[in-house]
Amino acid sequence: MSSATMNATATSLAKTVTVNLNARSNAKSNTAAAVKRGDRVVQKSFGEDEKSNAIESSERLTPQQLVLLAAHRAVSLNKKRGQTVRTNSNKGKSDANIVSFAAANSAGNPALVNGKGANVKNLGYSVLAGLLLWIFPAPAGVTTQAWHLFSVFVATIVGIITQPLPLGAVAMIGLGVSMTTGLLPFSAAFSAFSSEIPWLIAIAFFLARGFIKTGLGNRIAYYIVSVFGSSTLGLTYSLVFSEALLAPAIPSLAARAGGIFLPLAKALCVACGSDPANKTEKKMGSYVMTTVFQTSTITSGMFITAMAANPLSVNLAAAVTGITITWGQWALAASVPGLICLILAPLVLYVLYPPEVKDSPEAPAKAKEELAKLGPMSGDEKIMTFALSLTVLLWVVGASVGIGSVAAALNGLTILLVSGVISWKECLAEGPAWDTLTWFAALIAMAAYLQKYGLIPWFADSVVKIVSSMGLAWQPAFLVVVLLYFYSHYLFASGAAHIGAMYTAFLSVLIACGAPPLVSAIILGIFSNIMGCTTHYGIGSAPPFFGAGYVPLATWWKIGFGMSIMYIAIFLGVGFPWFKIIGLM
Repeated sequence: MSSATMNATATSLAKTVTVNLNARSNAKSNTAAAVKRGDRVVQKSFGEDEKSNAIESSERLTPQQLVLLAAHRAVSLNKKRGQTVRTNSNKGKSDANIVSFAAANSAGNPALVNGKGANVKNLGYSVLAGLLLWIFPAPAGVTTQAWHLFSVFVATIVGIITQPLPLGAVAMIGLGVSMTTGLLPFSAAFSAFSSEIPWLIAIAFFLARGFIKTGLGNRIAYYIVSVFGSSTLGLTYSLVFSEALLAPAIPSLAARAGGIFLPLAKALCVACGSDPANKTEKKMGSYVMTTVFQTSTITSGMFITAMAANPLSVNLAAAVTGITITWGQWALAASVPGLICLILAPLVLYVLYPPEVKDSPEAPAKAKEELAKLGPMSGDEKIMTFALSLTVLLWVVGASVGIGSVAAALNGLTILLVSGVISWKECLAEGPAWDTLTWFAALIAMAAYLQKYGLIPWFADSVVKIVSSMGLAWQPAFLVVVLLYFYSHYLFASGAAHIGAMYTAFLSVLIACGAPPLVSAIILGIFSNIMGCTTHYGIGSAPPFFGAGYVPLATWWKIGFGMSIMYIAIFLGVGFPWFKIIGLM
């Protein structure tokens, strides 16, 4: 079909759909057409007062997407003609999946907007980065296999940054290149799809859908707004310190952030009128999501039990130093610098990445009115409450009875599916969950095999030799080693992988340079969490918060790097005097 014919067909079908929709202006239910653009979903409602939106949405879609939209609407109208349409406002059901699929990930990407596949320019950056490394000779001590896999890994990371295609597509291409070139067999390339963290994040998206769909999220959000809602800053602090209180009890950061605070923060933002679906993410949601994510990396580093990999640091430290770090020592050491970070981070981000709406003195009263309108909890809300409470309980105590984080989340999801609170079709339509699962698992697999093929151990040994040869006093040597340990996390998609690969070597060189063993072990352990603030894949809370679509990728990375400088300055500048006061030095 020629381009002119396609345009004519699209225009004709769009007009037909518009007429049919306008003829149904007195219907009880509205139909939503969601146009998903990159990280944002633009929802337009076709209701009594918005007949023109059909034409407006038609003008924003490509001809190919218009054909899909028109065909879908025609089929939908035929099916519904003469039938009673059943709606449920609490559950927020939508038939916009076909349009979301057609227009997915096209914002900010001219190639995708024009329906031509990948953005060739951005794809070129990714390919060029990989090729330059590929043709460059492998350093002494690094195998060709490891170096070439590193080349593919870097190309994939560049692709994820520049986004020539959606993130999941970029990651799948990276795996495809790895297998085609013989660098990874299928079992290795897809090994991380059996890892707990990617699946836990995906299931957290499903739970979040039920949390919002049932109206429970709105109910809780309105309550929080009624108490703290006079300012965006107050709302944000309430979330930050609520998460900090739960941190010691829930050892899975992905579960804590993705399963509890992401749906709560999202419901809170939507209730306050900040939603990527309506292009209002900057109203307050961008700031709130960024802040809650950033502070989650702090709280996970403040307690041994706040992140699943922290006990690994304790075990490795005991093997190197002969000292077993206690829960109290770790928590006391992190308490003062950690609290300072939790207090300052929302304020600093309030300046660097301010919300458009800062004060809303009328919000508490309006929130109370909305709560009154909601009335008593519905049956679905009660089921959602039970499912979420059981999931959180199992996250807290499940390890003691042999129930892991994913099993706990599946118990909650099972209740929601069996009761009909959410359907499997809705889970399948949760695109960000599957996209995040794909790209996160792919990065974990490649990073794991960089370790297995010897690149990461080579890097760690090289750092040890360089720092040792400098003959520095332990204080400057400490700074150099810590910075290298922290920022090398750009190569990792897992805190546990980073700890397993580099913690022992870097702790050993610190001790060899004369640094206090206990302080060195604790600082490296804390930073093994905080370093996750730099990217959208470096720690368990990053993928779900980034996947919510409130913050562009480039902004996420810039803020992460800037905040990392502040965290390091506080934990070293305030931390060392504090360590002396409490007797760790």
